[in-house]
Amino acid sequence: MDIKENERVNIINEDLQLIENKNSLTFGTDAYLLSAYIPKRGNFKGVELGVGSGVISLLALTKKKCAHVYGFEVQKDIADIAKRNAELNNLSNKFTVTNEDLRFVNASTVGYEADFVFSNPPYMKSTSGKLNENENKNASRHEIFGEINDFCACAKRLLKFGGAFYVVYRPDRMIDLISALRSNGLEPKRLTFIHPNSSTPPSLLLISAKSGAKSGLTVTKPICIYKDGTQEYTEQYQRIYDTCCMEEI
Repeated sequence: MDIKENERVNIINEDLQLIENKNSLTFGTDAYLLSAYIPKRGNFKGVELGVGSGVISLLALTKKKCAHVYGFEVQKDIADIAKRNAELNNLSNKFTVTNEDLRFVNASTVGYEADFVFSNPPYMKSTSGKLNENENKNASRHEIFGEINDFCACAKRLLKFGGAFYVVYRPDRMIDLISALRSNGLEPKRLTFIHPNSSTPPSLLLISAKSGAKSGLTVTKPICIYKDGTQEYTEQYQRIYDTCCMEEI
């Protein structure tokens, strides 16, 4: 497979290689944590909103968390990378990527009601923060092609009754996220805070919500990535990294 200018291939694990554009956001902790947050559900069918390179969907598939993922990516060149990553990892038959705006899609676009939907949406409002000269990075970080309410509304349209929506997000916008979930009939059911270490505030949060569920939220024990004062992973995070699984929390 040809690798284009400004692209590179990274080895993610023994099962997965990833083409990435050097000028767009690359695979990071938030993407891996979201893939670990998704439980194993065998033959379930999922949808990813804003696939980027496709790494979260590809991890979900290689870790046997689902049987098929349909992904939407509004940026044409980034959607092309996700398609080539599916081909590179021999998963084109299980990972369908389309270059479409999630604000205008529904279950008929996919061809099925999803068992679960997941997303690593832009964290910053379009009017906040310094814009980057690179358009790909701007679209990945800022709500240019949809606000958090648009992501939640799309998830609701795609999910079957009782289906789950998994999101990684920033704590300072937690209220915006929860408000958007509830206003679209997605009830928050599980919340996990991610801390760099035990002495710092959370830098990320993971949340799952269910379509049509009753109220009742479980806040899990937090996850600390590093041991205090070091760049060494905690035992808890190392297990998550090794297994791509969080069902123990």
